[in-house]
Amino acid sequence: MSEKRVMADKRGREGEAEAARWLTQQGWEVLGERVKTKLGEIDLIARKPGLVAFIEVKWRSRAADLATAIDERRLARVAAAVEAVGHEYAANGEDMRIDVILLAPGSVPRHIENAWMP
Repeated sequence: MSEKRVMADKRGREGEAEAARWLTQQGWEVLGERVKTKLGEIDLIARKPGLVAFIEVKWRSRAADLATAIDERRLARVAAAVEAVGHEYAANGEDMRIDVILLAPGSVPRHIENAWMP
């Protein structure tokens, strides 16, 4: 793996850890991190009473770059992964949704609820 790719992966992991801490502070219970399936990876899985969220985390070094950090193709990949494992996390009839958390240095995390509406 190239040095650039290693650094990007490290920043991604740090961003996911930051998002998990932030979700916990907001009253969520984090159920999974970097959950891999045959169809893709889910960055975070978190629960509140009656709801399980499958969360794509995007970190950018500049807040201005967050506007283009997520697109339909990326969300479709997350949705496919959720199809594979969602029932394991929402086994008690909870509602499920796909969210996005956008992070950049010096800015408050931006939580986009229901980011994927097929």
